[in-house]
Amino acid sequence: MDYGYFNQFIGRPIDQPFWGTRTQHIVGVAGCLAVTDHASQHLFGKYLGRPLCFAKSPAAFVAHTFFFIFGGVAIYCAGDAALNPAHEGRRNEELKSGLYSTYIGSCTAWFEPYVAPVLATVAGSGVASTWAGSALLPATLAYSTVKGVGWYDWGNSGLNDHEMKLNGLVNEQ
Repeated sequence: MDYGYFNQFIGRPIDQPFWGTRTQHIVGVAGCLAVTDHASQHLFGKYLGRPLCFAKSPAAFVAHTFFFIFGGVAIYCAGDAALNPAHEGRRNEELKSGLYSTYIGSCTAWFEPYVAPVLATVAGSGVASTWAGSALLPATLAYSTVKGVGWYDWGNSGLNDHEMKLNGLVNEQ
């Protein structure tokens, strides 16, 4: 994988220090999702008059899940389209493409709040109530469907040109 600036710490060459790297994606998407998740929980909690809870308000929680994922990734797409030098001259097209991919991918994340309850049924509440069962697994599965259904990363099986070279999948000329 191409981690940009951080490649030097694992003995790999740097193509771009930030833009177009996995570091940009990890930091940007995670940061935007954290902010929109908290903002959405706050807004839904104010509307409901109590903290948002899947057990007490499953429909509101599913709506929150779609809105915060779509909102967070859409903000990331807007920032990438506006600031990434690789998109110079085609920023509007990049934004529209990113928003469309985000929308179709976010529609698949409806199941995220159901993962821990299903896990509790299958593996027990002790497993489902852990951080891995209640947070990591649902988020990872949702991320996988959002990306898998909605995004068409860089072509080449999800690898950018530098990653193709790093993995020996193209001949350098």
